[in-house]
Amino acid sequence: MLRGAPIYAGDLAGELCTPTGAALLTHFVTKFGPMPVMQVEKIGYGMGKKDFPAANCVRAMLGRREEEGDTVCQLECNLDDITPEALSFAQERLWEAGALDVYTVPIGMKKSRPGVLLACLCREEDAGKLAEAILRHTTTLGVRRMSLARTLRPRSFRTVQTPWGPVTVKETPGGGKPEYEEAAAIARREGLTLREVQEAAMEEWRAVRIKP
Repeated sequence: MLRGAPIYAGDLAGELCTPTGAALLTHFVTKFGPMPVMQVEKIGYGMGKKDFPAANCVRAMLGRREEEGDTVCQLECNLDDITPEALSFAQERLWEAGALDVYTVPIGMKKSRPGVLLACLCREEDAGKLAEAILRHTTTLGVRRMSLARTLRPRSFRTVQTPWGPVTVKETPGGGKPEYEEAAAIARREGLTLREVQEAAMEEWRAVRIKP
């Protein structure tokens, strides 16, 4: 029942997680991790009947994060024997597999050989399949993995109408930005420049925002 959930051993002998508790965890929890800094709004306690040297109780807290952020996984490897075409193909496959970001950095390796660092940011639950993709589509023999905390700006999406069709604009407290793929598709179809489509989308977005 706890397949896929992180577990650890303790000093107490006996059942500490009941089948009911395991079922609740696997049903409701979408991501495991350390408790974030938050403002607690509600606290609940549950007491067990068995006698242990420590308190036999569980505490659950409901609260709001103090800041917008989450934890992501970074995968990376060093490459010095891969062709540019193969590297480009590997990056495409990582995007297709759900990577949040993929990038390369020129590096110097042993014996002064020029190389490239391939890095991939992803959600923790996608790290396994993306590491396998790196191993499969590149020449590396190993992948480094680390967890990173990141802070996010609040964002939302609004669809605006341009003379050539709808475009989604990503909104943040500092402004907005048209989604590239949608703007590029319109530019190709209508024979326009990307800038023309983006400016039309932003003009409509600004007009929509100031309407009462």
